[in-house]
Amino acid sequence: MAGLHASEAVSGHFLDPAIVASPTQGATNVAGLNNNDAATFQPPTGTRAYLNVSAAALGVAQPVYGADGVYTNGRFKEHSSPRIGRGSRDNSAERSLGGMNTPCGIMKDGSKQRQQVRKKTVSFSSMPSDRKINSTAACMAFMMEGCEMKKVRSNSRMYNRYFLLDPDMHWLRWEPSKKDSEKAKLEIKSIKEVRLGKKTPVLRSNGLSDQFPDECAFSIIYGDNYESLDLVASTADVVSTWVMGLRYLVSYGRHSVNMVEPSQPSLRTSWIGSVFELADMEKDGHIDLFRATQIIKGLNPGMKESRIELKFKELQKAKDQYGEDINGDTFVEAYCELCTRPEIFFLLVQFSSNKEYLDSKDLMLFVEVEQGVEGVSEDLCRDLVQKYEPSAEGRAKGYLSIDGFTHYLLSSECHIFDPQHKRVCQDMSQPLSHYYINASHNASLLEDHFWGSSDIGSYIRALRMGCRSLEVIAWDGPDSEPVVYIGSSVASQLALSKVLDVINQYAFESSEYPLILCLVTHCCIPQQRVLAQHLKKILGDKLYTEPPSANEHYLPCPEKLKGKILVKGKRLPPNWADSEGEVTDEEEGLEMSQRVGGDEKEFNGLGCRRLRLCRELSDLVTLCKSVQFRDFEVSKRDQKYWEMCSFNEVDANRFANEFPEDFVCYNKRFLSRVYPTPMRIDASNMNPQDFWKCGCQIVAMNYQTPGLMMDLNLGWFRQNGNCGYVLRPAIMREEVSYFSANARDSLPGVSAQLLHIKVISGQNLPKPRGSAAKGDVVEPYIYVEIHGIPADCAEQRTKTVSQDGDNPIFDESFEFQINLPELAALRFVVLDDDYIGDEFIGQYTIPFECLQPGYRHVPLQSLTGEFLPNTTLFVHVAITNRRGGGKAHKRGLSVRKGRKAREYTSTKTTGIKVVDELFRASTQPLREATDLRENVQNAMVSFKELCGLTPAANMKQCILTVSTWLVNSERALRVTVDLSQAYPVMEAQGPIPELLRKVLNAYDMMIQTSRTLIESADVVYSKLTQAQRAGLDFHVDLHRIGAKEGLKGRKLQKAMESYAWNITVLKGQADLLKHAKSEALDTLRQIHCAAQSVGLTKNGALQSPQHHPPHPQPPQTQHQPSPQPAQTQHQPQPAQTQHQPQPTQTQSQPQPMSIAPPQFHTTPQPPSYPQAQGLPQAQQPRAAGLSDTLSESEMVNEADSC
Repeated sequence: MAGLHASEAVSGHFLDPAIVASPTQGATNVAGLNNNDAATFQPPTGTRAYLNVSAAALGVAQPVYGADGVYTNGRFKEHSSPRIGRGSRDNSAERSLGGMNTPCGIMKDGSKQRQQVRKKTVSFSSMPSDRKINSTAACMAFMMEGCEMKKVRSNSRMYNRYFLLDPDMHWLRWEPSKKDSEKAKLEIKSIKEVRLGKKTPVLRSNGLSDQFPDECAFSIIYGDNYESLDLVASTADVVSTWVMGLRYLVSYGRHSVNMVEPSQPSLRTSWIGSVFELADMEKDGHIDLFRATQIIKGLNPGMKESRIELKFKELQKAKDQYGEDINGDTFVEAYCELCTRPEIFFLLVQFSSNKEYLDSKDLMLFVEVEQGVEGVSEDLCRDLVQKYEPSAEGRAKGYLSIDGFTHYLLSSECHIFDPQHKRVCQDMSQPLSHYYINASHNASLLEDHFWGSSDIGSYIRALRMGCRSLEVIAWDGPDSEPVVYIGSSVASQLALSKVLDVINQYAFESSEYPLILCLVTHCCIPQQRVLAQHLKKILGDKLYTEPPSANEHYLPCPEKLKGKILVKGKRLPPNWADSEGEVTDEEEGLEMSQRVGGDEKEFNGLGCRRLRLCRELSDLVTLCKSVQFRDFEVSKRDQKYWEMCSFNEVDANRFANEFPEDFVCYNKRFLSRVYPTPMRIDASNMNPQDFWKCGCQIVAMNYQTPGLMMDLNLGWFRQNGNCGYVLRPAIMREEVSYFSANARDSLPGVSAQLLHIKVISGQNLPKPRGSAAKGDVVEPYIYVEIHGIPADCAEQRTKTVSQDGDNPIFDESFEFQINLPELAALRFVVLDDDYIGDEFIGQYTIPFECLQPGYRHVPLQSLTGEFLPNTTLFVHVAITNRRGGGKAHKRGLSVRKGRKAREYTSTKTTGIKVVDELFRASTQPLREATDLRENVQNAMVSFKELCGLTPAANMKQCILTVSTWLVNSERALRVTVDLSQAYPVMEAQGPIPELLRKVLNAYDMMIQTSRTLIESADVVYSKLTQAQRAGLDFHVDLHRIGAKEGLKGRKLQKAMESYAWNITVLKGQADLLKHAKSEALDTLRQIHCAAQSVGLTKNGALQSPQHHPPHPQPPQTQHQPSPQPAQTQHQPQPAQTQHQPQPTQTQSQPQPMSIAPPQFHTTPQPPSYPQAQGLPQAQQPRAAGLSDTLSESEMVNEADSC
């Protein structure tokens, strides 16, 4: 199961009296706790301590993000990294070369940032940074003290009121008010639900939606009529405190003890008290300040000692205690205030059924519902408790305290990077031209081209970082031995034989997939022969010398070329009889020679230098023969698949802007290499995304220059086990498809994704390395950037946090629409608003496909790529389709944000009569496919809004929310969920409130539209694929048919583009329908699993969701024929099946919903999910680019287990 590896031998058994043994050989003395005759701590065999007292105290290393095999460019010299002056998030020496980078709405190399004046925004919080909510008692105390908030009326007017909780915790009051003081209050027991954010119609109204952020609003649903009290606070932390406290009172207030003065110590205070007792060697009730500081620092690596000492002095002053001795109460209080992260405590209380800790069932709900992990069991969650809980009492009882929960969220299990992508996870059997290839330019250089020296270690660093394309520039050397150097760095020449030795040794250390050696030779014929001998002798069997097959049309796949080195270079004609011949050097060799003063007489009229090439060297070039690019038509007609062209950055940008479709089509079959222009004498980098969007496989980067562009490159190639190869998007690989590199809107047939990012907090943010500002104070803010095709490029900025800047709370949410997810990357950049000289704190770049949903920690990297120890961001990630919606893991059904006219994807006219008639016949199936998907989306968003959830919520969250309403109600209601039917039915037994009836009607509508989709998808899918097959039959002769119809020139080219567009639309819509059916089946499975996991019994007796039954066994799928598909209606409203009665329509304006405790009954038989009908198989082999038919196993595979 992805994301959970409880079998890892990691333990949190630290400073626990139960495991402290007598001194043994090899035991580690705990600094600050032990002296010569003190007890020692010996971690269990095969484990590592999570809470070591200090780095100097224990020999057990703290886990550091990024230390799991991901190579970083951590060997750069410090003098080359700092940025001087007011720079950008790039923080490199990269400059913008005029006209070379296509603007796409986001800064490329920092020039945009230098040209604008950024306003400084500050977070003014009513809750000071030294007042952290670290317990429910502190939460209640804050609510009893009260604060001012805005009360929102149904007419959208807002009034300032002072809200506070009565001392007896039975009433919520507000003042001043025109109402009688006895009416301006709300009884706590009447509260049915507390919603965080804009989750009611009043707060979602147009008049208010833009006046305050979502994080500053919350709603209290109360009373038998389910009214809403809508409030807006000054900051998100005030909202979190009120929501946390009210939810606690609603869920557990009836059973709580005295919250303000607990009658007995909590699990946490007992544990930290035992830590103090261990440290108190003299047993006199106190320890010195230094020892206390070191213990807390060891328990929380990254925390500043000055901050700990200041907290101790503050607490002592408040108690009129002075001196260097710290007593037990002060130690415990300081630890709780310093080491409690309020945002994590808020999460714990939200999911806890037992006050201030999680049991294994609570943890199971969190991991499954919030983290989106499938197949979670209580046993696995108990293992997590054993792994991360620091106290022996907690481990013995199976409880995860706030400290254990924090350790779990900081662990690799909750890393934002999907662990599945840490190994090779993509199809490696595609032609070589279908992959992006990690490439280095001038790998031997340490710095820039003019002053930089060559170093053989640069090759080692590039290979270890996953580089699969290296450039070697050979020149004549002394003693008839070729040498390697760049530009004018003649003084630091490297012997070619030594370079080849290093390449031979490290070529496949990080990746077993083929290495392309880009050989640029400026040697005379004798030294060329020496060069060829070195290649054959040193590289041996690794050198790939098999000639290309004339019967093939594409390059071999990386899987077949494992362990091989391919030489890219010039090659003599195949029938050349002499031992040497003349070739042209029109690529980097020409520019390099011009830079170092090459002889102009050697250049011919085409601007290409003539070179003599020996046969020995020529024969080593097989699959990567360098040829000169002339134009796309000539390449399409004459170029062989084993021939490749190199493009100067300027030329490649021109082709990307003027011929984007042609460039993409060219790269479907041929390899292309883009290298930086010689104008970049500072070795700055171009933006690789500018060329990846055109399908260019090899974009050569200056690895010695850190910054934004290298961040994008290194982050991008992490997604396939850092093997140096990344499969290109399907729309850029298929033989017949339409894709424009400059697309600024959604793409035909590609499901746009909506990325929801909530930046919650930062941890241990350091001062910028190059900052000249005095002191340790930082005022951080964060840029969240999306890099991809022009339609996707975007950025959002958080506010600046001036209080507690090294551990800031941001609580800001952003949304990004991603039109081509396979080519998008997400980048977090943390900057300091209070800086002199340098503002860069850290960054992290991750491909969109590698994101894990849920609450995640983001490790930050320095400018030169090292992971900053204990420095992270805490974020929440949700990924849905274009307009929201979601499922338990990454992808989900889309739902609309607003009601608007339905848009249908249509085909384009080609001007060729017979082809247009064919595509015109597919109009109806295209509309049907859109209706089937959109009807489910509309029904689902109505159900989620009535549940008080956002469109990004998954179905498990919906069922859990409804169940919670039912339990919190005082009225006895009986609701039945019959899971024995193919489509789960939710029914009410007896009278129910009107709003509950609306929820049930919305649920019925969602199930009915899902049924229509499931039962009709196969037929519509078959029509679309048949139309696609018929259209592909014209592919070979389309040019001839168009010419026969009288089309020529631009009109014929336009007809070809329209034809490719239509094929792409048919395939894309068929794939989207296939995916929608799979999602609909997954929705049914989620309903089944969620209905069982919330504690529903066979006889219908009420069972509180706090007492969960054992995890359900996977339901058995019953194979049964599907009913005849129903016809969909072509209106925006949800479709109705012809054989079922029409359910009651929900109101267009949903009302806040809260229900009383019913008896929620589930029939225990497993559901028989509908079986997908197999589609008719094609009678002839399928044409290129045709999607697979829907198979039965494909459609029900996710319904086979919960």
